[in-house]
Amino acid sequence: MTFRTRFAPSPTGPLHLGHAYSGLFAFDLAQRAGGAFLLRIDDIDASRSRPEWEAQIYDDLTWLGLTWPKPVRRQSEHLPAYRAALSYLWARGLLYPCSCSRRDIAAAASAPQEDSPPIGPDGIVYPGTCRPSHPPEGTLPETVLRLDMRRALGTLQAQALRPLLGFKEDGAGPEGQTGQIRLDPEALVETIGDVVLARGGMGGSYHLSVVVDDAVQRITHVIRGRDLFGATAIHVVLQRLLELPTPIYHHHRLIRDETGKRLAKRDDARAIAKYRADGLTPRQIREMVGL
Repeated sequence: MTFRTRFAPSPTGPLHLGHAYSGLFAFDLAQRAGGAFLLRIDDIDASRSRPEWEAQIYDDLTWLGLTWPKPVRRQSEHLPAYRAALSYLWARGLLYPCSCSRRDIAAAASAPQEDSPPIGPDGIVYPGTCRPSHPPEGTLPETVLRLDMRRALGTLQAQALRPLLGFKEDGAGPEGQTGQIRLDPEALVETIGDVVLARGGMGGSYHLSVVVDDAVQRITHVIRGRDLFGATAIHVVLQRLLELPTPIYHHHRLIRDETGKRLAKRDDARAIAKYRADGLTPRQIREMVGL
């Protein structure tokens, strides 16, 4: 198996030291394995993506010494692929439309008779307000679509397709999880719930698009931060439902500020471009992030 990994930033702001660490770490692993390092642009959210930020991504990564095959896969150019995956899941009765706003979800989950609402990879676990008792019929609608997690897991169990859900972790999760990670179906229902797979005006959510992209690009190793460890269970379920391979995962440590807070796009003071302007070298950036 040829080692193939990817770095998939979103062009919604400047790359910071956390991005530098993740990209360099993945690139280094690919180089050592004699494999391939791919760059992918996660621009499925057209409302927030900007061409100037995409150009800055190429410029910053090239300055750091990273190289990748051309052309780069841009998610905005492959919306039909995500729509096809949604249509497949819809035809199997695993999706349903949802009209709830974030405020609706928070209110329902925080009702007086409820305990503190569980928090999953996407925030408050959806309380099932719009979940129908039977799969909806008709054509795939252009609206928010959620995965009926319990029905989806029941489908997998009924088909007896690799009944043990799980994935191999080569790095470590937030609680030190490593090796073969087994997923408990009932826990997925309770702690993750019916995640959004499509939003209005977008070809698919992050969860759907990343699974489709990784399969299309034949990614064997997904290398990313530990903040995405919880989302891996969603991706494994989608891979099984769409009959796609499950890569090996490596969740690495996060780069944090002086207070211990994870860096985000809004941390312009730690943007790679600022360090470049201040005269630092790529080697000094490597040293700053512990590489």
